[in-house]
Amino acid sequence: MTRRPYASPARAAAAAEKRDEVVRSAAKFLREQDIARFSLDAVAKAAGVTRLTVYNQFGSRRGLFEAVFDEIARTGGLTRLPHVIAVEDPVEALKGLVDAFCHFWGSDAALGRLFDAIGLDPEFGEALLARNELRRGVLGRLVGRMHLDGVPATAKRDAIDLMFTLTSYPAYRLLAASRSDKAIRRIVKEACLDAVDRLRRTSTK
Repeated sequence: MTRRPYASPARAAAAAEKRDEVVRSAAKFLREQDIARFSLDAVAKAAGVTRLTVYNQFGSRRGLFEAVFDEIARTGGLTRLPHVIAVEDPVEALKGLVDAFCHFWGSDAALGRLFDAIGLDPEFGEALLARNELRRGVLGRLVGRMHLDGVPATAKRDAIDLMFTLTSYPAYRLLAASRSDKAIRRIVKEACLDAVDRLRRTSTK
């Protein structure tokens, strides 16, 4: 009879806690250290574990970058996004999306280093861009709920691309250099609503 491997709940919990500690240490490193120094060795030392432990958990620097981004997304409130975009009025849902992403982009200084890491690790850059493309898809679904009959597909695509850019981290980062979070939310909402209004005017022509 073949023996089934036994997975100890205590061992699994300890492994999960160790993984979380490595992610927290990696995020702290990104907030405080030069991105060029970020490596599995450096994070292992900061977390008080071996490099092999970090490698076994994440596989590569890219895997660790992705884990940090996903953890910041969780703690930054993006898990609430499905509830935000489920609001019946798509325009109100769009406003909620702006609020959610402004809150997220401003929630952790490590995000800036993660975007800087695109130049350091092209594979991570591809993974980060893929995650950001999910936002474009959400914006497309919201526009699709706005009953914009007669609006050319190219006009809708242009509006979605514009709103995608407005709700991005680079846009938030540039605006945050001289404006408060409240002001940024107002500016981005107004610009997104203006894009929607232009689409609606197109549909009446």
